[in-house]
Amino acid sequence: MRIKKGDIVGRKSYGKDILFIVEKIIRGSQKESYAILKGLTIRIVADSPLSDLEVISQERVENNLRSLDNKLASRVKKCVCNKEKCYAILKSEQGKRSKEVIYTGKILHLDGDRKYSEKSQRYYKDLGLDAVVKNISENRQARYITSLLEKYNPDILVITGHDGMIKSGTGYNDIHNYRNSKHFIDTVIEARKWANGKKDLVIFAGACQSFFEAIMSAGANFASSPARVLIDFSDPLIVAEKIATTEDYKYVSIQDIAGELRDGTKGIGGSGARGKKTIYLQ
Repeated sequence: MRIKKGDIVGRKSYGKDILFIVEKIIRGSQKESYAILKGLTIRIVADSPLSDLEVISQERVENNLRSLDNKLASRVKKCVCNKEKCYAILKSEQGKRSKEVIYTGKILHLDGDRKYSEKSQRYYKDLGLDAVVKNISENRQARYITSLLEKYNPDILVITGHDGMIKSGTGYNDIHNYRNSKHFIDTVIEARKWANGKKDLVIFAGACQSFFEAIMSAGANFASSPARVLIDFSDPLIVAEKIATTEDYKYVSIQDIAGELRDGTKGIGGSGARGKKTIYLQ
């Protein structure tokens, strides 16, 4: 079967373990043509000769997507606070009634993948979180981040999309061996310039196999991927959700989140941050 843009495929040499969408096909004049691939539910970008690709059955694709949707729906059900602002009427010692107002942290999420952006926005909405999601390609995120921060003034910033090592298992300290890590690093640097002296902005950045150490050095609180492993579509969302719904007097460490992530601290690491949920009595 002829492989074309938009097909969902697997790599035969890897046992078709990951499902990819064909993003682009590069036609070779002398060498074999190959495809640029993006993970269907995993935040990885890769390339492959067309001869190593096989179109995946519709049934398996639907099962894969259904599994992700079920996972997200399960998290929504477990959420303690399912509204952006939760209200409770309390009685004071004097018998007067007061209103407890709870605000969760505001999230600005930049995602290089359009479908991931749409799914992320639905997830935040279902949780009742105050979130703005923008679909901006990884190589343009640094250009727009300052204006977006000025406009939305968030508590939490998520910078993600797709990434991957060009030569897996080698060149860990070579920024040119990562497909999009440089763009994530540049975006974090610009975000920290804006945040300096303004507010305690919590930043997550990275995707599959990203240059963890360099992203953290740029100023992120959480980043992927310490062990250069794959991360799930939902991993950045879980980090943002945890910070947004944790009280501002509590500190969130990576250990508090690790059990809910695809590969725990192998996939996501960080120095941690204080929560962004605030409670007021009116």
